[in-house]
Amino acid sequence: MTTNEPQELLPQTKAVHPPLWRNRNYMLLWVGQTISAIGNNITTIALPLLILDLTNSPSTAGFAEALRATPYLFLSLPVGAFIDAWNRKRVMIICDLGRAAALSSIVIALALHVLTITQIYIVAIIGGTLFVFFDLAEVSSLARVVPKEQLPQASGQNQATFGIATLIGAPLGGAIYSIGQIFPFLGNVIGYTGSAISLMAIKIKFQDERAAKQKSNLLKDIAEGISWLWKQPLIRYMAFLTGSLNLIESGLFLALIVIARAHGATPVEIGFIGSIVAVGGIIGSIIGAFIQQKFTFGQVIIATLWIQGAAIALTIVSANFILLGLFAGIAVMMGPIYNVVQFSYRISLIPDQLQGRVNSVFRLLAYGGIPIGEALTGVGLQYLGPIRLIIIMTSLVGVVAVITSFNSLVRKANPITANAKA
Repeated sequence: MTTNEPQELLPQTKAVHPPLWRNRNYMLLWVGQTISAIGNNITTIALPLLILDLTNSPSTAGFAEALRATPYLFLSLPVGAFIDAWNRKRVMIICDLGRAAALSSIVIALALHVLTITQIYIVAIIGGTLFVFFDLAEVSSLARVVPKEQLPQASGQNQATFGIATLIGAPLGGAIYSIGQIFPFLGNVIGYTGSAISLMAIKIKFQDERAAKQKSNLLKDIAEGISWLWKQPLIRYMAFLTGSLNLIESGLFLALIVIARAHGATPVEIGFIGSIVAVGGIIGSIIGAFIQQKFTFGQVIIATLWIQGAAIALTIVSANFILLGLFAGIAVMMGPIYNVVQFSYRISLIPDQLQGRVNSVFRLLAYGGIPIGEALTGVGLQYLGPIRLIIIMTSLVGVVAVITSFNSLVRKANPITANAKA
């Protein structure tokens, strides 16, 4: 049987590590990201509602979301090289404080009644740019904060955290927005600030000495990251697969908001759709590591694609916000399961000195289509309507599922387990 797993990955004696809740540095990172994620989910609900109230234009809301994702297209490769040479923790702190400052401008403009769509667009670009730096620094640092044997568990817990943050933040965002447009954005400012404070309290370094001291040639460093990923056939395919899914589904929640509004849902009810969806994400996060141990890599990846496509299709027949959230929640539940499997596989293989560069290549391929998908979603909602758009979305997910089901790399891959040495 042919596999793309390197020959040096051989079973080792299982190491015993304290549980994650006793890992001070990981818990500080986790607490800070939880606070930040809750604030971010409050804004995720509030921002499209604000734009729709200001313009009554789904395409404008979609374009704003696209602007947040666009920087990944242009910055991920050079930023990945910088992250391997710079102080990763310092980068994350600066990004948190920068995003807090950018959102503060929206708070001030709303208070003075001078907010414009142009300002929202500018803040979206700034936030998206800082996210590139923060995201690549964070993903490159996780293997320094927890032992590699605990990466699947840490990945699952992080996914659960985002689900819990959505569970809390989504209805809170709708409820707070109903009280006043300014408050959701103020909450996110507080969240980013709290995240920065928690990062300052972490004592360990987020990269090894070699990565911290090396002198870099930008083009050469980027080429090394591309070359390493390209020589890993399964990881390369997973990058393109994840990118295809993000391109297709990136505007799903905006579509759900439009469908819910068409059924007369209030902002609070729309927030509860987010909560129902979050429950699905939490369940997927909790069971993700368990499923990874019980099933093969291919079984998990293929099954999640088919279930996700079917669940998205069922949102078409959802007559109320509860059913809409239920089917969307099932679709979202597949995401953390998929991510735990592919993320832990990838991170376990990448050498520390290449983490930023390889992850930047992977995430460029994975995230590069998001701004296009979000912009197309807004246009599709405007001119095709949500039902036709969901039909197109479901059909494309089905095509991706068929292709992946017949991919021998995915079906025959040997998973990285807790006993594997990277």
